[in-house]
Amino acid sequence: MAAALTVPLDRVFAQAADELPKITLPPPITSAERLARLAKARSLMAKHGIGAIIVEPGASLDYFTGVQWWRSERLTAAVIPMRGDPIIVTPFFERPSVAESLSVPAEIRTWNEDEEPLKFVADVLRERRVADGAVGFEETDRFFIFDRLRQQLPKLRAVTANPVVRGCRMIKTPAELALMQAAADITEASLKYAGQHMREGMSPADVDALVAAAHKRMGGAYDGGLILLGEASAYPHGSHKPQAVRRGEVVLMDCGCSVHGYQSDISRSFIFGAAPTPEQRKVAQRVRRGQDIAMSAAKVGAPAGSVDDAVRRAYESWGYGPGYKLPGTSHRTGHGIGMEGHEPVNLVHGEMTPLAAGMCFSNEPGIYLPGKFGIRFEDCFHMTEAGPKWFTTPPPSIDQPFA
Repeated sequence: MAAALTVPLDRVFAQAADELPKITLPPPITSAERLARLAKARSLMAKHGIGAIIVEPGASLDYFTGVQWWRSERLTAAVIPMRGDPIIVTPFFERPSVAESLSVPAEIRTWNEDEEPLKFVADVLRERRVADGAVGFEETDRFFIFDRLRQQLPKLRAVTANPVVRGCRMIKTPAELALMQAAADITEASLKYAGQHMREGMSPADVDALVAAAHKRMGGAYDGGLILLGEASAYPHGSHKPQAVRRGEVVLMDCGCSVHGYQSDISRSFIFGAAPTPEQRKVAQRVRRGQDIAMSAAKVGAPAGSVDDAVRRAYESWGYGPGYKLPGTSHRTGHGIGMEGHEPVNLVHGEMTPLAAGMCFSNEPGIYLPGKFGIRFEDCFHMTEAGPKWFTTPPPSIDQPFA
């Protein structure tokens, strides 16, 4: 059985305060930047013939309006029209709370518990004279919004809001990139701290407590990561079987944090307390090579899926796969990242979205040997006109996971 954490949490936090670097956090996104986003959204709506988009609480609502709220059976949503300011529809008793984080000019309309909130949304669409045109739904909007709005507007022409929302959110500005860089720096330092303070017998929860302490000390918002030990590292998202840090076995840490709403995602693998076996070293070298192949394939204008294809061709030539079969890499080479840890688009076979400056992705072509172990190095990058640029530098080898 895994040992309990050998150092009390208060001492963990004290150690973290003494040993971790000081990282200056960039300022949050400003109202001026959100206004620029709304202007771009309106331009994209005009281009694609969309009269308004409807956005529920979550990253996109925060992105456009600053409103930080949660989803429940009580509707809070923004109608962002092609012309004019956004309108926030929310319960009457939530108005003061919703208004606290609103950072752009917008009207707030409230509904009472005995009223149909989608009637208020329909009224807005009628007033803005877009009820008879195309109305875009953000891709994570829940079905009941569309279904009950259609009851109010039987001729509703619902379309995807992806050309607008993705068209804005996928391209990061310098302010966004700075926040993501800070989050990456915090996570990188946190993983190093956990690796240095790890002890034999620790459970995944013990290791995660070390990572959490470091994240929080440096100002990152941390909500838990993946700590995969031994055989569990062979399964990309782990196992529920008991695990413990053991000499000579793989430790795989996959963690991230957010800084003012912007995410990081980094994975490090190493062998605890011993030199890697020849097989462990070979797999690690190939994963690092896979990361470099992905970066070489990430060219402005190339389909996002071509990055995954380039990695998979190399892996197949080394005897893995074919395709997503195991042993090999059973998941995509990478995912989009920004305000969410996973967001469109992915570096996956068949994804034809052209790579463009400002897009951000993870690069994590792990190799997994079921029943044995897996190795994953994960670092994120952003596209520039000159090509991809790392947020964090991948480790030179499995012997130097935190170099």
